[in-house]
Amino acid sequence: MSKLGKYFSLEEMTVTNENMDNTPGPTVRKKLKVLVDNLLDPLREMIDEPIAVNSGFRTLAVNKAIGGAQNPISQHTKGEAADIECFDNANMFQVILEHFQFDQLIWEKGNDRQPDWVHVSFKSNGNRNQILKYKNGKYIQL
Repeated sequence: MSKLGKYFSLEEMTVTNENMDNTPGPTVRKKLKVLVDNLLDPLREMIDEPIAVNSGFRTLAVNKAIGGAQNPISQHTKGEAADIECFDNANMFQVILEHFQFDQLIWEKGNDRQPDWVHVSFKSNGNRNQILKYKNGKYIQL
């Protein structure tokens, strides 16, 4: 297993249910490490519970196969985003919002009390701190 940080491995950041190659190149691996070092590992420490990665890096082909964002292209394809979940996704969303820099933070589906999962992205520079909620088939700015 190839560790990217204290809690997250390259394997879990690149897992896919598609029967396709999902191997990142060196540039994407560096960006995944930046995401882990600046957000995922410290978040795991702060909430003191395991975080599952549902989707991290996706090749363009994998992203297209699962219906990921195409225009603009998903940050998952750049190694800058992860869809994550834990025991209390709403709390995790709030912790990210209050304690971390991020590019995007999205409350994905679920209901007003609990998202099904949280999408979070981080860039080395130029983070927008954009907060969205996916509701009724569209993203709304919070």
